[in-house]
Amino acid sequence: MFLQSLIARLPHPSRIAQRGIGIAAVVTQAGIGVTGSVVRVTGSGLGCPTWPQCVPGSMVPVEHSEYHAVNQWIEFGNRMLTGVVIVVAILAMFAAWRIRLDQPRRRRLVMLAWTLPGGVVLQAVLGGITVLAKLEWWTVAIHFLASTPLVWLAVLLLHAFGEGDEPARRLISPGAHKLLVALVVAMWAVLIAGTTVTGAGPHGGDPNTKRLDAPVETLAQVHGGLLVAYLLILTAFGLALLRGGAPARLWRRYGLVWAVAVAQGVLGSVQYALGVPEALVSLHVLGSALVIVATAALWCASRDRGAAEEPAARRVPELTTTAS
Repeated sequence: MFLQSLIARLPHPSRIAQRGIGIAAVVTQAGIGVTGSVVRVTGSGLGCPTWPQCVPGSMVPVEHSEYHAVNQWIEFGNRMLTGVVIVVAILAMFAAWRIRLDQPRRRRLVMLAWTLPGGVVLQAVLGGITVLAKLEWWTVAIHFLASTPLVWLAVLLLHAFGEGDEPARRLISPGAHKLLVALVVAMWAVLIAGTTVTGAGPHGGDPNTKRLDAPVETLAQVHGGLLVAYLLILTAFGLALLRGGAPARLWRRYGLVWAVAVAQGVLGSVQYALGVPEALVSLHVLGSALVIVATAALWCASRDRGAAEEPAARRVPELTTTAS
């Protein structure tokens, strides 16, 4: 394969490069959701009213009687950031592919890396549908929710760069594992409920956008109630760890989840009490991404796949030295 031969000519990525690419993947996948919220709260969602062009006949913003220049450039800037996200995703894919050429067992690493470019393309298409649908609240919700698995997968990829491909060995009891699965399900339930609050709230991305016809107070109570359920499951998981024992790394991740989740809950309450100011909306979206990152990191710390292999080119000199 021509592309594979080109990949084979690339240098084997160092551990530092692998970690850097993995962190960049997490940051960009999480960050694009935050910039999307800026588009929404500034009412810039239809600053570029068509897709893939910004305005009919032009890929970039041009003077338009119906759309303010600031709104056009905010929306256009968010679209351009998608290019950064896909560049990082492609770099991750190339790095994983190059590693597997030296280490054929690293199939899982490559599979995780391939999900990111494909996911970004899907997100771009969903973004286009959202614009063409004039920011109907449910299209915005789907557009946001589709980004959340990509944040999770980026965290898994970051860990996969530094671990082996042995079958996962759980470091927690079966009961604790069931609670961890329930925690992940509860997390996504909180995220889904949050999109309904957004759909009924004041920030629709454009003043003329139709909103979800439901009482915000009720939707916010459901959203908050699910967060309480998430925290209760997190508490039960901690008690299960106390009974069964857990490595220090897992406890550190557990504490991080608590810190991020509680901060997100406090921020959401303050945001609601203050009438949903724009700046707090974007901070709340950032908080949701951090909850995903922290929960995914906890998931990764709950099992062990062994250490990552050294590439063959690095192992040979060691064997030669030992033999001599």
